[in-house]
Amino acid sequence: MNQYKTDERTSLQYELQGDYYVIAGEDDEKPVVGIWGQRHLRWLKRNRRVTFTNLLTTGKLYDYLREIDAQASGQLDVLITQMARTEGVTEQLKDENQMEWVRRMNNIRNRAEEIVSDEFIYC
Repeated sequence: MNQYKTDERTSLQYELQGDYYVIAGEDDEKPVVGIWGQRHLRWLKRNRRVTFTNLLTTGKLYDYLREIDAQASGQLDVLITQMARTEGVTEQLKDENQMEWVRRMNNIRNRAEEIVSDEFIYC
């Protein structure tokens, strides 16, 4: 038997381990995915098992998760900036009253994270 085998349909490479072929990994480590991608992965595993399995078996899962993570992180930054500007949370407030600035920024960040979760994680 050949040590490696490539599936023509999916272009995945398989490695012979014992009597079975398993998907060959470069280092058997999962690619790095940010917090938003990890949250979406957890949600996919629990709620969209068919989608998760399809993405995994076609080799597109981690690219998909990295894309979700990048979009969610970008949206979070934009929302925080816009909300802070709208609510008047400025560097001047930070200089004058740090605790008030921290309280308001934490509130803004929590609201922005809820919005991003609804748009990107639970979809």
